[in-house]
Amino acid sequence: MTSPKQLLQGFLRFREQHFVHNDALYRQLVEQGQTPNTLVVACCDARVDPSLVLDCAPGDLFVIRNVANLVPPAENQGQYHGTSAALEFGVRNLGVQHIIVLGHAHCGGIRSLMETGGINNPDSFIDDWMHLVEDARAGVAQDMPGAPLEDQARACEQRAILISLHNLMTFPWVRKRVEDGSLFLHGWYFDIEHGQLLRYDAAAHAFEAL
Repeated sequence: MTSPKQLLQGFLRFREQHFVHNDALYRQLVEQGQTPNTLVVACCDARVDPSLVLDCAPGDLFVIRNVANLVPPAENQGQYHGTSAALEFGVRNLGVQHIIVLGHAHCGGIRSLMETGGINNPDSFIDDWMHLVEDARAGVAQDMPGAPLEDQARACEQRAILISLHNLMTFPWVRKRVEDGSLFLHGWYFDIEHGQLLRYDAAAHAFEAL
């Protein structure tokens, strides 16, 4: 378990490494601002840090993290749109050229969805959020009846990525840039158990190891 004291010690090591020996990088980031080429929608899961998994330096990625790395469809209902607002900033303000929806194995959000069987608890923020990919769960239940829960969850994790890719195209400023060839969408899946990274191949309709 990591304590606040250990985190402070980690910060001191970070400061020594980056602001003493590599201060040019942060000076440039401060003076020129952030100019990431890639936006990553990732999960809150503590085991799946995009910058660590993809071995990126500060400033390389614009990262949005939420439960189960979901992208909601564009809509104007409600008042709080954290993921949508971050997407808008990345696409319209930063001008990223790539958006990666980075799913992963053993996702707690997907496991919760599978275990509820699609029944939404109005008192649960998680259930309400995970309902965004209820179609993925229902499809797995129909196509893989009787399969072990682990296999169903893995299939649902990957299908949820495809729903998020579809939802990205409901934002007009995403669709416009995809259609004019200045923005590219990617569906990736991190198999944390086997240390593999898979990419969705639209032509093959399957996730394949990179």
